[in-house]
Amino acid sequence: MGGKNKQRTKGNLRPSSSGRAAELLAKERGTVPGFIGFGTSQSDLGYVPAIQGAEKIDSLVDADFRMVLRKLSKRDVTTKLKAMQEFGTMCKEKEAEVVKGVLPYWPRIYCKISLDHDRRVREATQQSFEQLILKVLQDHLLKETADTLSDPQAVPEEEREAKFFRTLTCSLLALKKLLSMLPKKEMHSLEEKLMSLLSQNKFWKYSKNNVSQVRSAFFELISALCQHLPEVVKVEASRVCPAVLLSIDDSDAVVCPALWEAVLYTITTIEDCWSHVNARKGVLPKLWTVLREGGRGLATVIYPNLLPFISKVPPDIVEPKLEYFRVFFSSIIQGLSNERTVASPSESSAIITAFMECLCFAVLQKGEEDQSQIHQMLICDQLIPFVSAVLKEPKLQSGPLFYETAEMLSSWEAKAELSNDDGTDKVFQKLLSDFWSHLLKMCRFHVDRLDADEKLLFAISGMLEILRNLKSTMKPNNGKSLKIRFTDEDEFERNPESQKLMEVRSGDSEIQADLQQMSHLRKEPLENLVCNLAERSIVYVNEQKSEQHLKFLSALLNTFSSNRVFQVLLEQGNNVSPAQAESQNKVKAHNRSPSVQFLYLNLITWLKEDWRKDTHFLVDILYSVLHCCNNNDERKVILDDLVKMDLKWVIFLQIIQKACSGTAKLSLVSDWLKGDTLGERLVMLTDDLCHLGLKPRAASSGSASSERWTLLSLVLSQHVKSESLIGETFVERIIDKLQAALSKAKNLSEAGDTEPSVSFICDVASSFFSSMKGCLLMPSSEDLLLTIFQLCAQRQDATHLTDVLVCKLNHTWMSGVNSLVHQLQGTQKQSTFLLKAALWVKNQVQSSSLDVKRLQVLISAVSDLLLKLIEADGQSGCLVRAYVEHVTPNKIEWGKLHESLCSEWMHKPLLEGRLSMNCEPLGSSIKLCGTTKLPGHLCTSALLSKMVLLQLKNHVVHGNNDVERKKIDNIIAELLYSLQWIEELENPPYLLLEYLHMLEEMHITYEEFSTLSSTANLQQTIFDRSEEHGRLWSLTMAKVICAESAVSWERKELFKTTEGFLPLTEGRLHTLQCLSSFLTEEEKRELVFRCVARLMTCTQTELSSTDGAFGCLSILNSCLKDRSIDCDDLLPAVLKIIISWKNDNEGSFLFSCSLKEASAQLLGFNIEMMRYLPLLLKYSPAPLADNEWDFLMCSMLAWLETTSESHLLYHIPLVQIFACVSCDLASALSAYFEAAAPDSTTNLPKNLVSEWKEFFSEGIHNLLLPLLVKITGETKNASEDSFQNSVLSSLGETLTYISKDQFLNHKLPPKFVAGQKTNLPDKLQTLLNTLCPLLLFRARPVQVSVYHMLHKLMPELPKFDDEDLKSYGDEEEELALSPPAALMSILATQELLLENVLECIPVGEFAIIQPLSDEFCLVLGYLLTWKLTLAFFKAASSQLRVLYSQYLRRTKSLNKLLYHLFRLMPENPVFSGPTSEVPNKDTKTFFTEELHLDVKGTGELSSQIPHLACSVYHITLKDLPAMVRLWWNSCEKRVFNVVDKFTSKYVSSVLSSQEISSVQTSTQLFNGMTVKARSAAREVIATYSVDDIFIELIIQLPSNYPLGSITVESGKRVGVAVQQWRNWMLQLSTYLTHQNGSIMEGLSLWKNNVDKRFEGVEDCMICFSVIHGSNYSLPKKACRTCKKKFHSACLYKWFSSSNKSTCPLCRETFL
Repeated sequence: MGGKNKQRTKGNLRPSSSGRAAELLAKERGTVPGFIGFGTSQSDLGYVPAIQGAEKIDSLVDADFRMVLRKLSKRDVTTKLKAMQEFGTMCKEKEAEVVKGVLPYWPRIYCKISLDHDRRVREATQQSFEQLILKVLQDHLLKETADTLSDPQAVPEEEREAKFFRTLTCSLLALKKLLSMLPKKEMHSLEEKLMSLLSQNKFWKYSKNNVSQVRSAFFELISALCQHLPEVVKVEASRVCPAVLLSIDDSDAVVCPALWEAVLYTITTIEDCWSHVNARKGVLPKLWTVLREGGRGLATVIYPNLLPFISKVPPDIVEPKLEYFRVFFSSIIQGLSNERTVASPSESSAIITAFMECLCFAVLQKGEEDQSQIHQMLICDQLIPFVSAVLKEPKLQSGPLFYETAEMLSSWEAKAELSNDDGTDKVFQKLLSDFWSHLLKMCRFHVDRLDADEKLLFAISGMLEILRNLKSTMKPNNGKSLKIRFTDEDEFERNPESQKLMEVRSGDSEIQADLQQMSHLRKEPLENLVCNLAERSIVYVNEQKSEQHLKFLSALLNTFSSNRVFQVLLEQGNNVSPAQAESQNKVKAHNRSPSVQFLYLNLITWLKEDWRKDTHFLVDILYSVLHCCNNNDERKVILDDLVKMDLKWVIFLQIIQKACSGTAKLSLVSDWLKGDTLGERLVMLTDDLCHLGLKPRAASSGSASSERWTLLSLVLSQHVKSESLIGETFVERIIDKLQAALSKAKNLSEAGDTEPSVSFICDVASSFFSSMKGCLLMPSSEDLLLTIFQLCAQRQDATHLTDVLVCKLNHTWMSGVNSLVHQLQGTQKQSTFLLKAALWVKNQVQSSSLDVKRLQVLISAVSDLLLKLIEADGQSGCLVRAYVEHVTPNKIEWGKLHESLCSEWMHKPLLEGRLSMNCEPLGSSIKLCGTTKLPGHLCTSALLSKMVLLQLKNHVVHGNNDVERKKIDNIIAELLYSLQWIEELENPPYLLLEYLHMLEEMHITYEEFSTLSSTANLQQTIFDRSEEHGRLWSLTMAKVICAESAVSWERKELFKTTEGFLPLTEGRLHTLQCLSSFLTEEEKRELVFRCVARLMTCTQTELSSTDGAFGCLSILNSCLKDRSIDCDDLLPAVLKIIISWKNDNEGSFLFSCSLKEASAQLLGFNIEMMRYLPLLLKYSPAPLADNEWDFLMCSMLAWLETTSESHLLYHIPLVQIFACVSCDLASALSAYFEAAAPDSTTNLPKNLVSEWKEFFSEGIHNLLLPLLVKITGETKNASEDSFQNSVLSSLGETLTYISKDQFLNHKLPPKFVAGQKTNLPDKLQTLLNTLCPLLLFRARPVQVSVYHMLHKLMPELPKFDDEDLKSYGDEEEELALSPPAALMSILATQELLLENVLECIPVGEFAIIQPLSDEFCLVLGYLLTWKLTLAFFKAASSQLRVLYSQYLRRTKSLNKLLYHLFRLMPENPVFSGPTSEVPNKDTKTFFTEELHLDVKGTGELSSQIPHLACSVYHITLKDLPAMVRLWWNSCEKRVFNVVDKFTSKYVSSVLSSQEISSVQTSTQLFNGMTVKARSAAREVIATYSVDDIFIELIIQLPSNYPLGSITVESGKRVGVAVQQWRNWMLQLSTYLTHQNGSIMEGLSLWKNNVDKRFEGVEDCMICFSVIHGSNYSLPKKACRTCKKKFHSACLYKWFSSSNKSTCPLCRETFL
């Protein structure tokens, strides 16, 4: 159709022939054709062979099959029918290989034709399919091998065999499936095929195949054949029977189930199966072996099949039957003793059940002459030994044997009681008689010996109990129990009532009525057996004191408690002493029953034996005695007698415990429990226990005490029908004694010995609270509950109780509260516990006696109590509301709590101007620094807040919601008040920080409240209090508004109208001040207008009043403080008003006077004026007039004079604020004139700036510098008083503006130190001696301000040592010169102090310094001293630097500094503050960002020390690189690595960039040398040229610069010898390595050296350099022999190292 030579269309990739298509498809999908599977989908080609359709069938298919398959594709029904019949015939007749060729094409054909519309075609299809399957399966089973199924060349042997065995297994199972699925009418069609299969020997060999799966499938197929084609099986019986029966010992777990199924089918289907095997030699011996081995781990599979198996064994095979059954049962018994069987409960149960089933079957065999012998053998030789074996093995005792035996006996008794003509009843009577007689012998054998095993005796008693209880034969398994019923059993056996099983109660005796219903065939022998065993036991007890026999006797009496048994026991006590006989006669004389006689004669004796620890079984005997008594009166008399005897309390504990375990026993002792005898004895016991436990050093027996406490707990906690176990009167008396004991325990707890008693009382109370209904309504019970609650609500170090005991006490009182609330619900009674607990808690929190831990414990306890109340109270909340009401203080109490708060909180808001006051602050004057107890207000607000938050969280709804909401808002407002008080403290003690942490942990926060409830009403409450009281309430209001980020319209009403604004009170003033920062520009402007208007109308008497000028100025300052307001004309107007006040009444202005007599109102008025003037300078755009400037500067100076004169009054808060504000005004003016640019001064009055500099500025510093010295001299440690510190802050900040000239012209009194070496002038030395010690002052503002002042002096000091430098010759080596002595002496003191602080911290670990602590001030002063020293060093010349560095090396000060720095610098010095404006993506660190030391410390104090340490290290590396390098190389390895890693990571890049940048931007000019820098390569290139000489040097900075050595590489050189060139490179490298300076300074030194060389100066022949590398001197010392010159330092080193005084060159003596 398509020619092969045609041009293919572009993009057509399909092959041009179907052959190649098939080949391609084969490559993609595998072999063609391949069998894939059956499916009906016509579109899914994945389920059909690759070649489709009859016309394309492969030529490999047989020609006949090909023809048939073509016919099957025809439409004609007749054609398809005949073709399908032919297909089936061919599948049957053709060879297997031929049939296999059709398989790849059959699925598609079958899927299509099996759904044909014609029924005949469909039937024929299924029949043909059957023939095809049989052909294939038969071929797999008979012809295939491992090598034929798989290619031996390609597949390993193991895989071939595995595939072959899988195929065999599947084929056998497929054949079984086919048999089970085919209808019976079509089975005959298979017979011929199967007959041919079964006739093959190879098929039967599969029964012995090595693979278990094959054998299992084979036996399953045999079972299916027996089930569906029994006739075929019978034909092949001679093959079937040996294959199945001779494999009966196959122990494979896979094969066994299928094998035994096949065995049972075979012996059932083939009647003469035993004729085909030798049963005696081939089958039974194998079975006996399996049984003797316990089923080889397959007992649950094998043993259930034994009964049907032996029932099918014919009589001729089992003859002689006696021996047959003997071997059979003996094998089973032997198999039960197997270790594996004993260890498996399921396997042992299967064996026991099979044994009993087969035994019953053997017994029922009739008509045999030797029947009696068989029965005798079964009972005597099999059953009884079997029972004995089970009794001896503890693991088998809980099995089904005793239950099976009881059922068997019931069956035999039923048959024995029915009289039959055939004498069956006699046979079974004889069986029962033999059983009981042999059982007696067996039991007696085990009991009648001194060394009887206790477990075996217990098993015997358990067996007898099961045999006695007819209705209690429930087997110990949870699965369905299948019962074997033999065909000849009577209808009695089929009665469901007789088969009902009930549970055995193992600790309690059954009612004697059961014995009345018991058959006489069992009752009499069982009682005889019990009496016999009891008799033997009492003999051993009396004669040998056998404990195990006594316990056995107790177990017998527990089940068989009858007077007959007790009579037998009494008869064994005939041989007694005369005294015992006399008491015996007395007991008999009272006509007591045998049981009571036994009690008084035997049991009481045993109970009194002190050595006996276990008495449980004796108490069981007591209950057996009580059971035999006639009435409860008799029982009460007996028990009262026991109480009066000196018996151990544990016996009564056990009596009551057993009574509580069941109603039967409780009914026996109920009258005794309610009686007075026991009650009085228990009250005495309680008193004894409490008295014993509270002795200072009680030494009682722990176990005995524990038992007595347990007894008390039991009688209090147990109740019957809502009544207490003992009389209620006695219950109340016991509780009273317990409560009294606990109250004493609180006082005696320091002894630490009361814990056991408290623990026991706790256990007793817990049981009592949780059990008895109504018990907590007793007054004594509520007092006990309160005492336990108080113990739990106090910290453990106060009660000296352990964690475990506190936990137990918690559980006790919570269970008590739970019971109490439930009991109150049904009554109208009020709880005294809740009232007393609330009042106690209220007193605790208001007493200011709690620390944080104790408060936390108290809050936790109250929270638990409240949760219990909420849980029990439901939505009503009555109890909760009442409890919270009792704890909440009233208005007077709240007022006292407010007053108890220390007034230190006012310092910060007053200093910051957030509040203004013109009266002395009120409040407690107690200092917080040393307190260890929390103020009562903090405790109360925290507790109440937790309570109301719990109410809100649990949605407790109250009756009057508005009233309750108001109470909740008041409590939360008080909490916020407390928090604001803490926040306003400048340095809150650790106690308060701990308190805040506790609130966070316990979720007592405003955020928690806001998530649970609306805060609108709370804001209104706080606002109302702010308006009424002001002060801290106003600050609290501002905090809440800030949290809500909005001010509601109602809050602004205060300043919207004149009526709301006036008259100003302190509350309204403070409210407006705190609201000002939240107002808009328009609102703030309106407020300012009103203030200015009021100022204009103020009279002289109103200037200092709150409703006058003071108040308006305060509001005005608050409005102006944040930002400017658009009211330019108003600000100068206010200044004019102030000037007019001054002109009219100067007395109101505190100018140049002492404040000793000044009133608080005047102080407040002046403070607000001083606060206004800096704001005027800052925000007023209009220039001030001359007179206004005069007023401003003169007033400032006058106020400063007042401040200076009043320094002794700084302890008064308003005087301190006056001093601070006056200094701040001076600072503002100094900053204004310092920042004034020349072009901006044109707007200022003429000569104003000069007047400022010449008079006012000098006047400021002449006043303040002596004042600083005076204050610091009077106050050694300002950190003790933070308010005093604020004066120093403002004072210090003002002094930082002092100019250098004013500083040098100071007027301080002279101060000199004896023996101090100095080159400084007296004025300078006085300045240093006065100010340097202040670096040690314990106040940061003083240290920083002194640093700023001294830093201005440092560049001026080195020049005074220059003259001294000229006097130093170069005769000596290592000359040293000290930096300023005043500074060095301070440094030495700081080093000693700092060593004590940091010595314990390893170098490289970060030491955290608490801000503003003593350590903080010490470290700060030390680092600032070093910054000053380094600034001094940098300002010195190169020669001086050598001398100074030598001094630092000798004193090792620099080494100490570096060690300390690596304790003070953080491991990751990331900068978190505001960075410079220059955008940079690099990480900001303390080395990249400059440190700004502000006197007032506005920055983050916690990062100042680390930042300052990094700054000092940076400067040290930059200015003293050689000394740092020297130190680094001398460090130990660990420190060496730490320093290297840190410096390389954080500092080197910064320093390298700065060095390169300094080279690039340097303006220094060298004659004949040019210097360039390459920042990317970290290189500096120096080019030196003179005449015809050209030298280029490349200086490479290392990655750890400046620690590593700088490398000098050779560039171009012209006209220089190699040796000289190397010398010069070495010299430059030496200069750069050993000089403490920059690269430019090193290059300058090197150039000078080279210049000197060209000038004719010869090198020193020791260092080969003209200029000395350290002291920069020239070679001057000449040898008189060789005339060579040397450096003095080099010669000194040569002489000292060689120990000679000869010339290094000519070796002559150097003179």
